[in-house]
Amino acid sequence: MYYRIRHLTRFAYSDPVYESLMELRMHPRTEGNQRCLDFKVTVTPKAQIHSYRDHLGNSIHHFGIPGPHRNLQITAESVVEMKLFPELPHFLTPGAWAELDKAVEDGDLWPKLLPSAYAKPSELLLSFMQELGIERRDDPLMLVREVNSKLFQALEYVPQSTRVDSPIDEALQQRKGVCQDMSHIMIAVLRQLGIPARYVSGYLFHRAGDRDRSSDGATHAWVEAYLPTLGWVGFDPTNDLIAGERHVRTAIGRDYADVPPTRGVLKGMADSKLTVAVGVNACEELPPELAEMVTEWDADVERDLNTSEDLLRQQQQQQMQQQ
Repeated sequence: MYYRIRHLTRFAYSDPVYESLMELRMHPRTEGNQRCLDFKVTVTPKAQIHSYRDHLGNSIHHFGIPGPHRNLQITAESVVEMKLFPELPHFLTPGAWAELDKAVEDGDLWPKLLPSAYAKPSELLLSFMQELGIERRDDPLMLVREVNSKLFQALEYVPQSTRVDSPIDEALQQRKGVCQDMSHIMIAVLRQLGIPARYVSGYLFHRAGDRDRSSDGATHAWVEAYLPTLGWVGFDPTNDLIAGERHVRTAIGRDYADVPPTRGVLKGMADSKLTVAVGVNACEELPPELAEMVTEWDADVERDLNTSEDLLRQQQQQQMQQQ
């Protein structure tokens, strides 16, 4: 499946501002079952756009506008290929908890277990976990599935019920929030259980007939949990889903503070109004110019894989199978 994504962001200022500096995290990642085939971003007023990758592999674009302006518009357009995800098992082996604890002890997963800006433990969180009966049992995969479903049932999805910088206690008190709140709550819960968890920012394709609670026309957020033998697996507590081919990932981090779609500063005294519109459309086939380019990429990959060393290894494996 291919998706065409258009992400429009507009800042309107009450008075002229004299300089804007902005970072963007809107470029879909290429990894696993997802490949970004095309990406372009345009800015009005015009600006020279630079890009780099951070230590987590997120693509970040940044620019500055030095002259006076009362509006800033950012349009990001991308084409993404999504392949089917393998089906998850229903449970893991009896020693899964021990394997997970060993992976945490030996690896670099500690940053995804520690409290972060928007995913901090609190007395309200602990009492919420106790109320829902969330504690270590069964195996990590079964427990994360259970947490995902219980948060979906316990928390109502209500747009604009919280702010972008709301702590999780606000959503817990109200028992309502948006995808960002539900993801932060789930991350905080999983970390309390000793399961490394991280925040994913991206887009969700809404199909006719799907019963998604999250808003169409907006960005989306969900959670990835680290599980033994499986690695990072995505869970969407807003919609009680396992993240799959409808979830397009743009950035990962400890929580929203690491991966906002836009972050910037400006010079001037002005109020600002933010408008965001997102469109995600599915298409079965690529435009001819992209299809030709992708065919060339795949040929290059196939050629790189079929080096003399790889061919020798394949021959040896075939001989062993025949024996």
